[in-house]
Amino acid sequence: MKLQLEDRVALVTGAASGIGRAAALELSRRGASVALLDVGDAAPAADSIAELGGDAIFLRADVRSERQVDTAFSELDQWTDRLDIVVNNAGILVEGKLTQMAAADFDNVLAVNLRGAFLVGREAARRMQRRMPGGEDGRFRIINVASELAHVGRPDYTAYCASKGGVISMTRVWARELAPGILVNAVAPGPVATAMLDIESMSPEWREKETDIPLQRLGMPEEIANTIAFLAGPESRFYTGQILGPNGGAAMY
Repeated sequence: MKLQLEDRVALVTGAASGIGRAAALELSRRGASVALLDVGDAAPAADSIAELGGDAIFLRADVRSERQVDTAFSELDQWTDRLDIVVNNAGILVEGKLTQMAAADFDNVLAVNLRGAFLVGREAARRMQRRMPGGEDGRFRIINVASELAHVGRPDYTAYCASKGGVISMTRVWARELAPGILVNAVAPGPVATAMLDIESMSPEWREKETDIPLQRLGMPEEIANTIAFLAGPESRFYTGQILGPNGGAAMY
């Protein structure tokens, strides 16, 4: 039986751990060849895919750097002549009260979370448009990872919320600009058990805040990966410009 994403090539940023790693593994399980891009070491994740019989490559790049992103895409071009799916997942979080936050910290969060998504999305869209056959709509997918905090806000998260709000706005712009050949959607997770959200090191007060949602627990990276895989697959051909919220009820919109 043919897998859903067989003959597709996917690129996942921030793929060394957390949601990115889970997304890369899930896309591979569904048949895609996967390029794992990260500033850290995503080779173990790529090896895990290979051990399961999948096709994967690790591309090391800092998404803040236009030069490094360009180099990573050149390496991708040497590995394959196609690109069908992009998951813009790379992200960082810096907490700080508005009155105490350094401008450099604000700039760094936006450089990774928003500028990085722009740089990767731009290069991906260029390649997708070059390969776009006449009359074939919606084969190509760009999936941006935002956050439910972009909708609800949170004290001390100025930079993070601003960056993820920008990702949502950029998603809607791209969805209009790149249609009908490229479908662009976003996933806005709620609290997820990843290294970014280190629940074990939190104070009891913060731990209670994180799980004070209708489903009363953190999400798992695999649950977010399933939503990403849905947006990458054939069942989502009538979705573009949408923000899907696997968040346990943390935000309802």
